Amino acid sequence: MNIFLTGATGYIGGSLVRRLVADGHSVRALHRGNSQADDVAGLGAEPVLADLDDGDTLAREACRADAVINAADSDHAGAVEALVDALAGSGKPLIHTSGSSIVGDASNGEYSPMVYSEDAVEPGSGWEPTDDKAARVGIDRAVLAGADRDVRSVVLCNSLIYGTGQGIKPDSVQLPRLIRQARASGVTRHVGPGRNVWSNVHIEDMCELYIRALADAPAGSFYFVENGEASYRTMCEAISDALGLGEPQPWSVEEAVAEWGYEVAVYALGSNSRVRARRARAELGWAPTHASVTDWIRAEVSPELWVSEDR
Repeated sequence: MNIFLTGATGYIGGSLVRRLVADGHSVRALHRGNSQADDVAGLGAEPVLADLDDGDTLAREACRADAVINAADSDHAGAVEALVDALAGSGKPLIHTSGSSIVGDASNGEYSPMVYSEDAVEPGSGWEPTDDKAARVGIDRAVLAGADRDVRSVVLCNSLIYGTGQGIKPDSVQLPRLIRQARASGVTRHVGPGRNVWSNVHIEDMCELYIRALADAPAGSFYFVENGEASYRTMCEAISDALGLGEPQPWSVEEAVAEWGYEVAVYALGSNSRVRARRARAELGWAPTHASVTDWIRAEVSPELWVSEDR
């Protein structure tokens, strides 16, 4: 299959390129600067120089491809509009990447019992996101609405992703920030009491679901991507164990925002995001195989190894 992919220089997209190429697919991959062309080619993809604001290039690449995977930016409405318009009437797959912070509750590190299934957040369910996440949910729904225009549109809504990426960027968004801060200060920190819980998934299990969705997901499908959950306190304890540090300590939201910025502190690290990927397992036969996030931290995080910058 000939696939056009955005986000090849990122953690998710780079890992997907590696998997797609290994499976025998041909990949043309978007990149923003000439300096990245060699890196993209090194993944086994053919570089395409443009950015998400270049609707003409997105449309041209989508039309020539057998399928499109958008792994670059969950919040770029213009890119989604260009891709859906280009694919309308084709029946081709469009796999769009979202994130489970859409159900995040900005709890300042407190626990919530709320757990979301796919049908609980789809259009017509009665659920609506917070104002901070309304734009992202609107984009997800615009992708799903592509099914009415003969696009095999699919949204994969990833939870916290862990594991070493196989592309240019080896590190994900959430845990590396905690690890870098702990290494720099000698104290592992969580937002508030750290009782907030996030569902999570290993990067290789995530890639497997993209492959299955590309092959078999029906038009208009929405899937959560998860294989277990853990509180941030528990994950921070695992980080402290791995780094040989003392007990994790709480940070106020204000301190966390000063360190990581509003979006990361309040949603990525300070909220609950508890979801269940029942539909992926039932419809696509997805069966994640990797160990828990805390087992991975204790086994793979080392005091001697630096964690590179997030995508």
